[in-house]
Amino acid sequence: MSRGERGRRRAPARRGRHRAWWTSAGAAVVAVAAAGVVLHVLPGEADSPPRAAASLAPAPFADLVDRIGVSSDGAAVTGDLDGAGNSLSAQTLTAAGWLPGSRVTVLGSSVDLPSYGPGRPDHLVSEGQRVRLEENRVHAVTFLATAVRADDVDAPVLGAGRVVYADGTEEEFTLSVPDWARGPAADAVLTLPYANAVTGFGRVGSVRLFARTVPVDPLREVSHVVLPRSPVGGDLHVFAVEGAPVGDDWVGTWSRSTSALLEVGPWEDQTLRLVVRTSTSGTTARIRLDNTFATRAVTIGAASLALRGDGAGTAGAAVPLTFDGASGTAIPAGAQVFSDPVALRLPANTEVLVSLHLPERVTSAPVHYAAVDPSFTSPSGSGDQTLDTTGEPFTAPVTQWPFLTGLEVLGAPGAVAAVGDSLTDGVGATRGAHTRWPDVLSERLAAQPGIPDLGVLNAGVAGNHVVSDPYTGEGPAATAAGVGLRHRFQRDVLAQNGVDAVVVFAGINDLRWGTPAREVIAGLDGVAALARERGLRVFVATLAPCGGERLCTPGMERERQKVNAHLRAQADAPDSVYDGVWDFDRVLRDPADPTRLLPAYDSGDHLHPGDAGFRAIAESVDLYALVGG
Repeated sequence: MSRGERGRRRAPARRGRHRAWWTSAGAAVVAVAAAGVVLHVLPGEADSPPRAAASLAPAPFADLVDRIGVSSDGAAVTGDLDGAGNSLSAQTLTAAGWLPGSRVTVLGSSVDLPSYGPGRPDHLVSEGQRVRLEENRVHAVTFLATAVRADDVDAPVLGAGRVVYADGTEEEFTLSVPDWARGPAADAVLTLPYANAVTGFGRVGSVRLFARTVPVDPLREVSHVVLPRSPVGGDLHVFAVEGAPVGDDWVGTWSRSTSALLEVGPWEDQTLRLVVRTSTSGTTARIRLDNTFATRAVTIGAASLALRGDGAGTAGAAVPLTFDGASGTAIPAGAQVFSDPVALRLPANTEVLVSLHLPERVTSAPVHYAAVDPSFTSPSGSGDQTLDTTGEPFTAPVTQWPFLTGLEVLGAPGAVAAVGDSLTDGVGATRGAHTRWPDVLSERLAAQPGIPDLGVLNAGVAGNHVVSDPYTGEGPAATAAGVGLRHRFQRDVLAQNGVDAVVVFAGINDLRWGTPAREVIAGLDGVAALARERGLRVFVATLAPCGGERLCTPGMERERQKVNAHLRAQADAPDSVYDGVWDFDRVLRDPADPTRLLPAYDSGDHLHPGDAGFRAIAESVDLYALVGG
């Protein structure tokens, strides 16, 4: 597989524009404050105000790099990232697997890292430079960057740049990048445990790099990208700019979001056999592995894919997977890898086994916590069992999904992402029975004649919030409730391949823990605006009742009603950011007491529906509206 193919994917045409929705330190930050970009259509360059950099011809990013921001531990510091002599540590980057001149994949796009080393420039300060991309037909531009605030304000640095097309037209985008030392780890692609201090023998606290993607019209050729000039609030330090080429139509058939970095095992020289279930079908497949929130690279010794038989056994042979032609791979911290495509017929709504051999000791891993479906592991020291068909080596259960975040197929008609909290994740459903509401929705799509058999991707995280971050995104977590939706939306929804629509069913946990309705409403509207900017259709669900659960107080119920009233009003609003409003509250509530779940739908904890409730949710969805019919 070529370098460009690794990040190739289909991208829908964009529509709609962002509205300001988030306010920080008195300044309006656009709806993508977390995802970091907003677009505006501009006239051609000839009609734009003159710029100091306008006379410079576009050049490859590597030719524009002129600053040193990385230094070796214990050496005389030659780098200066923040103007105070502090710099990124080469040793922490190496431990993370971010090697000089290597290529890493973030947010579905591959980027070339700078060839950092003593005396070698490794980044630039954004000052209006014109960057010529390696390929001119792309669906997005990815930036690897960090920022240094010029003051103590807790807000991102904002800068406006431009995508210039070959026909002379332009689109302006705004990059929003937090401070390298004070920005939220929840929003970072990589958090490093320390930076080198000006003395060369001291250290400062943890620092961060951020990834941002800007959507680009895939039907037009890009001439170049103009980086932001004179950013507001400080300097933008850019380490990579890369276009994501338009290419093969990969579509997700299964996915799960990373809840947190959690202590595991330890696992060493053993094989995990993870059970997943397809939604849409395909005959060519690949997997996606993520090392989200980690600070060190992890080695995968071997991997395989198979249809599931009985227990941990396969139905037929296990198909070995390769990564750029090799049987194993290393996943850099914060990054992801895709396996090479393999020919394997995967029917819709069918259980599949993904096996991963971990040759080295693993004590913490990024996991999806509330797996609901049971998986398996072989004993420590049992070696590579990825091609086993009997299931006999797999003697212990695994109740989480570590590393594995996606299974994709070629040629499917598209996918819908269901994003939310435990009510989407499936807490309350029967274990191993595939009765979550997205599971049932997938079955309905497959069974309905004349309806495209879309992939249904479950991006629910149990305990998740819209606005706040239950998990900081740094270090082994004390909670598996994940980073907030506004920080994970770019990774868990927008970076998913083949997604044409998103269903947002979230906000009850914010209210249960005291977040006001107005902030939940702003958060929901904000992520919806971001999705529409990327060309996605957006459906939102009203919040289900939870009376009788200890945090669902009368005060919380009043806030829930405010959120639901706002969402219902969007169904007919001419300027709504939603394509449809699904009234899950009306489906699930008890007519005799609308503050509570209908007893037949209650799993028993008064917060989560059981199997019957999840089925009622899925059966209430208008399939024709969902697929755009």
